[in-house]
Amino acid sequence: MTSTPGSASPTDATTVPRSDVRRFTPSVRWVHRTTATLMLVCIASAACLYVPQLAELVGRRYLVVTVHEWSGLLLPGPVLVGLVSRALRDDLGHLNRFASYDRAWLRSALRRDGSPRTAGKFNGGQKIYAGWIAGAALVMLGTGLLMWFTHLAPLVWRTSATFIHDWLALAVGVVIAGHVGMAIGDPESRRGMRTGWVRRGWAEREHPLWLDED
Repeated sequence: MTSTPGSASPTDATTVPRSDVRRFTPSVRWVHRTTATLMLVCIASAACLYVPQLAELVGRRYLVVTVHEWSGLLLPGPVLVGLVSRALRDDLGHLNRFASYDRAWLRSALRRDGSPRTAGKFNGGQKIYAGWIAGAALVMLGTGLLMWFTHLAPLVWRTSATFIHDWLALAVGVVIAGHVGMAIGDPESRRGMRTGWVRRGWAEREHPLWLDED
């Protein structure tokens, strides 16, 4: 599942240290970046619609609403397109498998006792985050469609959809802020998503089971 610079192209081999291992392929990084961009556009446009100070500063409410609606509608697109990539399908498979060592990782993280944490390619926290944000995005899409196409459901459904959409949006914003904060605190993890490569020592320390996974 992993590769070394020795198996990469001649160009890659001249720019990547021999001690590095490939963590993400270009297709996986493209899906992550595109999805992140659409999500940030959704959050920014929502803030411009719901925060009075931002609404007054930006103006052009109809344009902001249109941008918000279409960025939300397109949000699942990168993942759906990326499914043609075997690397992305493999990563989704790893995210979908929750093992006993993931539960142990979460217990250790919650206790903050400094005990060793074992993880595969993705740790327990990353798996929880990926599952939660995927489910939240689908709920946001469904409730957003009910709010957009008012003829699809009776008034009580639309009212409920608006309530769920607004409060879940706030929760998504908080969770994503936490995700960004974690990324800021781990430069090597950011390097893996930015370049596709990480140092072997970091991989063996933070994800000791990764190099042995199928």
